[in-house]
Amino acid sequence: MNFDKELDARGLSCPLPILKTKKSLADMGSGQVLKVVSTDCGSVKDMQAFAKQTGNELVSQTEAGGEYTFFLAKK
Repeated sequence: MNFDKELDARGLSCPLPILKTKKSLADMGSGQVLKVVSTDCGSVKDMQAFAKQTGNELVSQTEAGGEYTFFLAKK
């Protein structure tokens, strides 16, 4: 998937992946896509809730080898 910006949140625990995601999205334009990579299993539910609360679209989420990858499109 194409993305405009990448955030490496590996090794960070809740709530840091979400806080850094929020900060990264603030610097982006509407429709741009942010890729987030996290190792915190709690980030799966956190990203879903964050997307719902903020109106940003969670385009996709995958898990491989203990790493969670999310693609969020800024509203």
